[in-house]
Amino acid sequence: MISPKTTIQELQKLIAIKQTSAQEVIAYYHARLAKHAATLNCAVELFSPTTPTTSGPLFGIPGLIKDNICQQGYGASAASNMLKNFTAPYESTVSARLKAAGAVSLGRANMDEFAMGGSGEYSAYGPTKNPWNLHHSPGGSSAGSAAAVGAGLVPWALGTETGGSVRQPASFCGLTGLYPTYGRFSRYGLIAFCSSFDQPGPLTKTVYDNALIASHMSGVDEHDSSTLQRGPEDFTKNMTGKLPEGIRIGVLRDSLESEGVDETIKTSFKQAVADLEKMGATISYISLPNLKYGIAVYFVLSRAEAASNLSRFDGTLYGARQDRELLKDMYVTTRHDAFGKEIQRRILMGNFVLSSGYFDAYYGKAQQVRNMIRAEYEQAFTDVDVIISPTASTLPFTLGEAERDPLALYMADYFTVPNCITGLPALSIPCGYAPNGLPIGFQFMGPALSESLLYQVAYAFEQNHDYHTQYPAAFME
Repeated sequence: MISPKTTIQELQKLIAIKQTSAQEVIAYYHARLAKHAATLNCAVELFSPTTPTTSGPLFGIPGLIKDNICQQGYGASAASNMLKNFTAPYESTVSARLKAAGAVSLGRANMDEFAMGGSGEYSAYGPTKNPWNLHHSPGGSSAGSAAAVGAGLVPWALGTETGGSVRQPASFCGLTGLYPTYGRFSRYGLIAFCSSFDQPGPLTKTVYDNALIASHMSGVDEHDSSTLQRGPEDFTKNMTGKLPEGIRIGVLRDSLESEGVDETIKTSFKQAVADLEKMGATISYISLPNLKYGIAVYFVLSRAEAASNLSRFDGTLYGARQDRELLKDMYVTTRHDAFGKEIQRRILMGNFVLSSGYFDAYYGKAQQVRNMIRAEYEQAFTDVDVIISPTASTLPFTLGEAERDPLALYMADYFTVPNCITGLPALSIPCGYAPNGLPIGFQFMGPALSESLLYQVAYAFEQNHDYHTQYPAAFME
């Protein structure tokens, strides 16, 4: 009755007509995690299955939550030795809202340490593996969340994104992943990497499931002053399976002309463009001249904010502590021993660009270019309703490749970082599979608060293809 391919929408119906129960659904997915999670290294902790106390619209629908999102009474280590023994004293708003709707968390998902990394290899718990090929990365930093959903171990998972950390793993694992308008979802209870970029986002197998989970995450939060003054929104209401009449879709020229985009990805993306045109979309090709500076802007600003946010982890308040006779030695030893190499790299760079001699030259200019990129997007959306591009410029990396060439890892986020810089929403869905069987994704980007439109367009594309129905055979037992 229930299988690894069963969607949230189908589970809701089965529970409603009493062909299964919430307890049976929870037990089924808990058993799947217990059987397969270690193979993928996708979970740092599994919780004992419990029946939800709230019979809401997500009653009995289990998922996995990234380890940098607080769940009261459970660990929240951000996959770092710095917080390995930290227990969350309160619940994040997004997880509390999902649980209030009846959803159940079955554990903590593995991730890149403090959400810094794009491959799922920078974790104190070891690397996460891609369910489509265990020798490849599932993407990062929401690696465990994507791998678990991609293997059908849970029907949904929460990730967080700062520069592509939901959408890139979605692309690498054949999933749907959302980066919302900044302020659409509360950040209360998230362990911060880069406060002006960070956002939680859902990972699911289908567009409808994603919209359903996102609907229960949205809305203003009195605990988070960065949330928008808007109530919850039902993102599923316009999902008819057809494109909106007269929809204008802009194709980023860089995604077709850049030598940095894998040719296999270009082929799948071109086919997706052709299919959207056949479905009735008006296609035009657009250029955003300042897009090429997106990686540099992200590199400077994210590391500056990371250095600032992580300065609190010094052994004096909470987290790891290496006692030494001198206070300075305690600081240095604690941070050296508890932070991984990628964290240390980013802290060093962040403190450099914030230093008195370089603040204006790097941080100040990066903020100026950030505003220029935002203005270009706003201008583009006067001519088109939605912009599309590949999600990632590369196929999933082989494990170890990112450490050998960190710059290539950073450049793989070329198409995702601009949304995080500008705070505009984007939705990644599958658009094909490479000859070696690895998934390929592309993304729909829109103006602020256009999530409902993005879901509508993406759902129409999905319903005309079968990419979302494919799962890795090794995890279908």
